[in-house]
Amino acid sequence: MAISKKLLNPGEHLILSCRQHVKALFGPIFLLVVLLAIGVAVQIETSWQTLHLIVWALVVIGAIWMFVAPLLDWLATVYGFTDRRIITRKGIITRRGHDIPLSRVSDIESEINLMDRPFGCGSLLVSDASTNGTTRLNDIPNIEAVQRQLNELLYDLHEGGRDGDA
Repeated sequence: MAISKKLLNPGEHLILSCRQHVKALFGPIFLLVVLLAIGVAVQIETSWQTLHLIVWALVVIGAIWMFVAPLLDWLATVYGFTDRRIITRKGIITRRGHDIPLSRVSDIESEINLMDRPFGCGSLLVSDASTNGTTRLNDIPNIEAVQRQLNELLYDLHEGGRDGDA
């Protein structure tokens, strides 16, 4: 799911739209495999049918809680970068959004930890002149390219404002 065109103001152009890197699902996938392994082990090692039903019911509940919910959250989280603002949308039932005008952004910082490096993703920390302070956008794919694009947008915005004042 990309940022919807109806979220854009007249004359606003979408520069980049992305969701979190698929790396965000590695933990839930691992937990799903562990749950399935437990279910299969109980199925093979015991002959009690009641125990099988109880364990598989717990596996299904655990899979929904530990895998399906994070998967749906991942699918419903999207970030958009326009020539005027940074847009975040998140949520399945209740959609939450946060927009940061580029004119209020004071700093863009990237954070790439050891687990992020092989995948080229990382967290983007956007500092703005608001009461929220810093907004963290986790697991942004191609983090360095995104940061360069945002820095270029900020430079164009601020340089354009100076040229227009002169």
